[in-house]
Amino acid sequence: MNYSRQVEQDYEVRGWFSSVQEICHDGGAPGDSLLRVATGVIIRNPFAGKFVSDLSPLTNPSAAIGHALGQRAVALLGGRPVESYGKGGIAGTAGEQEHVVACITTTFGNPLREQVGGGDAWISSVSKVAAAGTSIDIPLAHKDELYIRSHYDAITFCVPDGPRPDEILICVAVASGPRVHQRVGGKTVADLVAST
Repeated sequence: MNYSRQVEQDYEVRGWFSSVQEICHDGGAPGDSLLRVATGVIIRNPFAGKFVSDLSPLTNPSAAIGHALGQRAVALLGGRPVESYGKGGIAGTAGEQEHVVACITTTFGNPLREQVGGGDAWISSVSKVAAAGTSIDIPLAHKDELYIRSHYDAITFCVPDGPRPDEILICVAVASGPRVHQRVGGKTVADLVAST
């Protein structure tokens, strides 16, 4: 199924946006690089400038957004498996934080998990209201176990001309592994594998 096309049928989409970071080292010797990816979609907010109790018109079709953004993020990893993920969004200044949250509930989250190859852990999340061009730090955590400290991370994402006051930016982030040079201990991926 073409999930991006489905999103464009269910919502008024202005554009799709993405960012890729490849980190080779962070003060130590170069080694295995880390890929962090963020991808997002800007949609028109049908509830901008007014308070509406029932936000289901944003939530009900949001599975397609989870699928579409997940597909796009995985493709940008270029064949590397997803180890961590996160989600979030920004409502333009005529909207509410709750409008973002309505788009990234479980209806959205489970399709995202499907696209990234599973995910037993809670998906780290962030939402806010802000002006166009405001950056958002999407939190990352291991997709199968929230308490794997090596994968606590974030990626900064920004759409320079969005979201406009009557728009919503919905975004996801994925990463191919732990922080480069992580070394502060705690539960590890090896512990996770041993316990399954």
